Amino acid sequence: MTTSSTLLDADAAGELLAVPASWLLAQARRDAVPHVRLGRYVRFDAGELEAWWRSRMRGPRADTVRDET
Repeated sequence: MTTSSTLLDADAAGELLAVPASWLLAQARRDAVPHVRLGRYVRFDAGELEAWWRSRMRGPRADTVRDET
């Protein structure tokens, strides 16, 4: 089974998460966010990032947000 997904660079992925690209790259170096290394390049899958941030939701609305997916 093959699925096509566009990989994002740190700038685009940072925009998606509303964080600086430098923070996102630092988190990738720590293996704290889902990413793909292609030689010296680091890329991010939008769907994987969304699943990652949704899994980190905290507070009273966290369960309803997770259930909507």
